[in-house]
Amino acid sequence: MLLMSNIEFSLPLENPVLIFSVILFIILFAPILLNKLKIPHLLGLIIAGAIIGPNGFHLLDRDSSIILFGTVGLLYIMFLAGLEIDMGEFKKNSGKSLIFGLYTFFIPLILCFSVSYYLLGFRWEAAVLIGGMFAAHTLIAYPIVSKMGVAKNRAVNISIGSTLIADLLSLLVLAAMVGVTSGEVGKEFWIRLGISVVVFAVIILWLFPLIGRWFFKRFNDSISQYIFVLGMVFLGAFLAEAAGVEGIIGAFLAGLALNRLIPHTSPLMNRIEFVGNALFIPFFLIGVGMLIDYKAFFKDFETIIVATAFIVTATVSKYIAAWLGQKSFGFSDDERRIMFGLSNARVAATLAAVLVGYKIIMNPEAIEAAQAIGIEIQPIRLLSESVLNGTILSILVTSTIASFSAQKGALNLAGNDAAESGGEEGVLEERILIPVRNMETTEELVNLGMAVKSKKNQNALVAINIIDNNTVDKASYRQAKKLLRKATEVASSADNQLTELLRYDLNVVNALTSVVKEHRITDMIMGLHAKSGITDTFLGNLTEGILSNSNSTTMIYHCAQPLATLKRHLVVVPEKAEKEIGFPFWLLKVWNLAKNTGSKLVFYAHETTLAFIKNIHADHPVSAEFKLFRDWDDFLVLTSEVQPNDNLIIVLSRKDHLSYHSSMSKLPQHLNKYFFDYNFILVFPIQLGEDSDHNDSLNPSLEALVPNLNRFDAIGKTVTKLFKKNK
Repeated sequence: MLLMSNIEFSLPLENPVLIFSVILFIILFAPILLNKLKIPHLLGLIIAGAIIGPNGFHLLDRDSSIILFGTVGLLYIMFLAGLEIDMGEFKKNSGKSLIFGLYTFFIPLILCFSVSYYLLGFRWEAAVLIGGMFAAHTLIAYPIVSKMGVAKNRAVNISIGSTLIADLLSLLVLAAMVGVTSGEVGKEFWIRLGISVVVFAVIILWLFPLIGRWFFKRFNDSISQYIFVLGMVFLGAFLAEAAGVEGIIGAFLAGLALNRLIPHTSPLMNRIEFVGNALFIPFFLIGVGMLIDYKAFFKDFETIIVATAFIVTATVSKYIAAWLGQKSFGFSDDERRIMFGLSNARVAATLAAVLVGYKIIMNPEAIEAAQAIGIEIQPIRLLSESVLNGTILSILVTSTIASFSAQKGALNLAGNDAAESGGEEGVLEERILIPVRNMETTEELVNLGMAVKSKKNQNALVAINIIDNNTVDKASYRQAKKLLRKATEVASSADNQLTELLRYDLNVVNALTSVVKEHRITDMIMGLHAKSGITDTFLGNLTEGILSNSNSTTMIYHCAQPLATLKRHLVVVPEKAEKEIGFPFWLLKVWNLAKNTGSKLVFYAHETTLAFIKNIHADHPVSAEFKLFRDWDDFLVLTSEVQPNDNLIIVLSRKDHLSYHSSMSKLPQHLNKYFFDYNFILVFPIQLGEDSDHNDSLNPSLEALVPNLNRFDAIGKTVTKLFKKNK
């Protein structure tokens, strides 16, 4: 029996259970207490680390466990940055990311080198290393930006892209300085480093997606998927270190590689963010705080001078870079604040560089030769202890400034977005109805619902199970509740609230049409069993029953593989679809699908329709391609276009409406025979009234419907404007 007298309570604490408990309570309460002073929670954890660390009250040592969890947290920050980045915006702004990356690297490099060499009198090797390490930055303020819902802002995308450039260049400076001091820098050194970096990048960006897609197709267990992702992050970090650069580069590239396989609205994404933000990232921040030695300011005047010079020069240089970026790209003041906030904090590469520089002894051969003849020579370090302490203090100060700047910019941008989207009165809220009938399709139907809805609307999903009044028994009731519970679990695992409906009715058509009206449903997602074909009778009953009596955007989903593993969505659009009243609504869903999953859209349509969609793409870019498709009689030409890991989205119409084509009646046979092994979605748009009378005036029903787009997504405003103009 373990007695209380056998437990050691001396400081620093050594009991692992007590250590872990103390850290968890710090993670819990430090942000809450400092939040009252309007101090960002990230900064609160760093301060807490300084208080409890070896240089504070010494409650805890910065031992191997703190270092291990801190390493995981640092890699997590970089991985999340790569995972959450909007790939469409990233590609669109790649040139700007390069420009800002060069700004935020060379300006600090030049200013910090000049101050270190000319003002502080350091050796040129040390001055170059200091300039390089302060040119790098860490996305320590990224969790603040992400939490406030502006992670997809163009300034955030550009700042994330610039991080890769600035950190990579900084780490190359570190490698070069290590080589200079050891006498290894030469042509062979650069060739070896260049080849290893290229090989490692190709492995991560090409091989990781193949492995990830293979794994996600075969394993749908949530725990297995999370462990797999975590393993890939550390494998990427290891490959980066093996190539001669820091592991943070590998973690970031691993995030980019898995970006398209982990939808932003998926349960897996929610688990990744939850564990990182709750545990690993706070451990990292507390560990950084433990490095701070505030006593050095009272013991060494040189440390005060060095730290002050570093803080002022590093902050000013990053602000100049952000200001130049703002003027070059025409950004707002709040976007400049975010760029400055994300690029001003320095932890990862800076800490690595100063620790390496502190360990390097200059002229080791001369020291050994002197010692051989009995002469003692004091070792000369590349970076002194005052530089080490000054750098660690500058990490705290720059992280503080960065956190406040990013928080202010993100808060203002989030407030502006809310003001722009909240001005509509009396418009419908987005409500997506998902009839669930069997356990095999329920999860994928809910996943599709989360992928097509607006990301900001966490209460959009409604699941329904319908029990026939003529066959009511306990078994039917239990099965219905089990299906609804499964749908709720899938939605809640991604932080979405799903409304459960259990309906007793004489038939499915009556039940669904009544629910659509009662709950003001805007969209409906129905599933086809993976092993069952689609029949003419099914489409006929659907059109004559549900669609005729409940006019909402309806999607019929056949799932052959998980949504997250799809590379492309081939969207087939009939001629004159852009003139139909439901066009903006289904297009918005398709756009959300691409943005939330990171997959590519390939539109097949008539010239006029493609031109309309291209106008929207110009303002709201996603990964997309546009191909001419005129003849629905030759629909089977698409068999040569569809590839493995593709999803076919076919926009249909009902008879006597503008976009209807007689060949649509043949679709069931075509789908069953040629496309059954692929995912496909049949889209039935909203079609109100008779559209034969076309003039410049708007249909009254359109006036009632179009304002809803503004609530769903920013793209809705663009679609509204173009659609009104087209009408």
